Amino acid sequence: MIEDLSELVGRHPLFAGLPADVSVLVAGCAHNAAFGPNELVLAEGGHAEEFYLLRRGRVTLEVHAPGRGPLAIDTLGPGSVLGLSWLFPPYRWSFDARSLEPVGAISVDATCLRDKAEADPAFGFALMKRLGAVLLERLEATRIRLLDVYGDARPT
Repeated sequence: MIEDLSELVGRHPLFAGLPADVSVLVAGCAHNAAFGPNELVLAEGGHAEEFYLLRRGRVTLEVHAPGRGPLAIDTLGPGSVLGLSWLFPPYRWSFDARSLEPVGAISVDATCLRDKAEADPAFGFALMKRLGAVLLERLEATRIRLLDVYGDARPT
């Protein structure tokens, strides 16, 4: 059975529970995307022109450490949002993202969605509340990882 893109958008946790017309609005900016194992999905410093609603597979977020190469800082899986740098100028990726296995996603054109959010303030506000929750969740996860790495080390 082939599923309508707006139905897939509506079932993703980022948009679940919103009116059906929101899913149709977002789907108008979207298309299906697939990545093979070990494929670079986002490149640090690159233009943040889209973001991804992950449907299957896992993606690791990486930063480059001089003399050490890429360091994995997080792993995202189905139901996650990949790429948040499209929200704020200068719209450049802050990390690399690499697929760990075959990945299926919905790619959303960032300019298209920003334009729709600006044209419809109620939609824009609902979108920003949900994306803000994703940002807060990532910040909290980073804080916990830092506690794991540094323990209770205190400055002297």
